[in-house]
Amino acid sequence: MRIALVGYGNMGRVVEEVAAAKGVEVAERFTRQRPLRAGSGLAGVTLVDFSAPEAVPETARAAAALALPLVIGTTGWHDRLDEVRATIESSSAGAVRASNFSLGVNVFYRLAERAAKILSTVDGYDPFIHDWHHRFKKDSPSGTALEIRRRMARHYGEREVPISCQRAGYVPSEHSVGFDSPADTIHLQHRARNRRGFAEGALLAARWLEGRSGLHDFQEVLDDVLPID
Repeated sequence: MRIALVGYGNMGRVVEEVAAAKGVEVAERFTRQRPLRAGSGLAGVTLVDFSAPEAVPETARAAAALALPLVIGTTGWHDRLDEVRATIESSSAGAVRASNFSLGVNVFYRLAERAAKILSTVDGYDPFIHDWHHRFKKDSPSGTALEIRRRMARHYGEREVPISCQRAGYVPSEHSVGFDSPADTIHLQHRARNRRGFAEGALLAARWLEGRSGLHDFQEVLDDVLPID
C-alpha cells in the first residue's frame, strides 16, 4: 500500500512513522505551502488527511477529481459533512471519516453507549462527559466528545448530556463519561498515551477502503474487524 499525507504536523509525522514500521510507503507529503493537486506519483495512492478543518472540503474535491481513496482524520469540519459527502459520492472515490481513529476509543464509544442505555432507565443518575486535550487543540468540544454525546443521546432523548472541556498541558486526549447519583458515581475513562493508536486506525481504514466507493464511517471498518454487539 502507498499513502500520501495531507497535513504534515504532529499526526502526519506519527502516521509516517507507523507506516514505515508496517512497510507502507509514504509517496507524498502535502502542506499549506505545497498543496495537494493533480500530478505525478499519485496513481495507486490513498490520501490520509490530518490537516485543518477548513482544508477538508478542498481535499475531498481533489480526491474526487483524482479518483483517490481518502481517509479523513481531521476534526472540526462536520458542519460541512453534507458537502463533503456529495463531493465524494459524485465520483468513484471512496472515503472513511472518523472523529477518532483509535481502536480503544471506538470500543469506549460502545461501552459509554451501553452504560447510557442501562442508566437512562434508572432514576437519579445524571450523565456527563469531560473532554481534555493538549493546549494546542483548536476545536472544543472535540469530535470524540461530540460522538460520545451523540451515541448517549439515543437513550436520553431530548435531555442533553453536558460536556465540559479542558485545553491545557500536553496530554494527547482524555475522555471521561460519568453518571452521578446521590449515592455514588460511575466513571468510565479513556486516555491516549500517544498518537500511535490514531495512526494505526487510519492505516487500517486505508486498507479497508480498497475497492470501495462512497463516504463511510470508521464504525463500518470496525464492524468488519471488531464485531461487538
